[in-house]
This record gives sequence, structure tokens and C-alpha cells, in this order.
Amino acid sequence: MIEVFKTDVYYQWQADHLTGLLYQHFPDCKINFDLDDCDKILRIEGENFTGEKVKMIVNENGYLCEILE
Repeated sequence: MIEVFKTDVYYQWQADHLTGLLYQHFPDCKINFDLDDCDKILRIEGENFTGEKVKMIVNENGYLCEILE
């Protein structure tokens, strides 16, 4: 499964921090940010995650995170 999220993460250090947190919860997933995209895309690929859990983790760290349909 692949899930794509719109975020308000603008800096690489922010993306690196969130990627580390997300890997703690979802170690078997591929996780990356595309900060060049206007929606500051977060993409997660794997089987053992839910979009709502990802959204909750990112939101709890002070960032916008919305599932793109």
C-alpha cells in the first residue's frame, strides 16, 4: 500500500526528524518527503501502517498532515 500526504514541512531538518519518528513506528516501510512539491509531500509505502496513525504522529509534532485522495 502507498499513502501520500500533504504537509507543511518546509525544511530538510524537519523532514529528517519526522522520518526518524515515523521509522520508529513503521520500521518496515519506505518513508520519504518531496519538499520540492508545492504540497510538501510525505509518501509512505508498506503494509504495516495506517494513514490515520501517520497523520496523528505528524500532527502531534506540530505539522499539518492531510491524506491526499
